[in-house]
Amino acid sequence: MSVLVLRLAGPLQSWGASSRFTRRTTESAPTKSGVIGLLAAAAGIERGDDTRLAPLAALRFGVRIDQPGTRIRDFHTAHHGITGKSMPLSERFYLADAVFVAALEGPHPLLAELHTALKNPVYPPFLGRRSCPPARPIELGLHEHGHLEDALKEVPWQASAWYRKRHPHQAQNGLTVLREAAADEHGTTDTLRDQPLSFAAARRRHTLRTIVTTTVPVTNLETIAVQHDPFDALGDESA
Repeated sequence: MSVLVLRLAGPLQSWGASSRFTRRTTESAPTKSGVIGLLAAAAGIERGDDTRLAPLAALRFGVRIDQPGTRIRDFHTAHHGITGKSMPLSERFYLADAVFVAALEGPHPLLAELHTALKNPVYPPFLGRRSCPPARPIELGLHEHGHLEDALKEVPWQASAWYRKRHPHQAQNGLTVLREAAADEHGTTDTLRDQPLSFAAARRRHTLRTIVTTTVPVTNLETIAVQHDPFDALGDESA
């Protein structure tokens, strides 16, 4: 098995797993459905092509919360393009200034194909919604003959420099990881309905998958102490 590692960071992200009607919520971390959709778009897989989607959905998924961000709410208004009639007012929730490391474990040929697609995507990637573009290239590398747990442990802390400086306690406590259980793993798990079966507009289907929550140590603590912030010269206004 190999592991494809992604960095998901941008001004706004939104990863809905149970959004319906006029209230569009977001999970606190990227969903498997959202990340698989991102990869499928990069590879040029059309929404109704369940056959090509199936191998991607079978990949084992995990995500590490490097910078949790802030949940914000937006009131959204819209008008019908032809009649001009006002549409119902809706609430949409986002994560602002969040950073995550996502990893997918599976056959090397498939992950190598997806790795290449991310560098030259057929459709541009977005972080849960089309209005949420990534701040920088997503791919962090392809680890041959690796395991999901090892990749999520070994990738350096990807949080912004200002966040690492202001939250050193997070480095001490470790980073939260939400991952799918291994085939032979037993213990306490949670579930989330974000396992994609079909992205077809007329028949989107998802099922439950298991989630194990763990923590991993930060591997680049030495970079925290040497970060230079030019605004330090202004002093602390709250002092």
